Amino acid sequence: MAYSETRIVIGGLAHVPVLIFIANFIKGKFGIKTEETKDTVIKEESVKIIEVKDTVVKEGKAEAIKEISNKLNSIEQKADEVYEKVKKKKKYKNKKKKK
Repeated sequence: MAYSETRIVIGGLAHVPVLIFIANFIKGKFGIKTEETKDTVIKEESVKIIEVKDTVVKEGKAEAIKEISNKLNSIEQKADEVYEKVKKKKKYKNKKKKK
């Protein structure tokens, strides 16, 4: 039984979406997932210095304030390190893309 050329072309086109679905399914199951990186802009705000006159600050409060400021400084340092690592990875990826 012979088929017309038009019927063969229409049959082939009908199967294209099925093949695309199967390819995307396989790609989704076995493909490597990439992580998107986002640039974050860090705005530095000026630190307000408050001078306290004629008041007594308890030692416990003073120690707590020192601990909090130390933790804040360590967090800022870690954020800077992470920012630099992300920056280096972007440069490396850009170099790979250019090659």
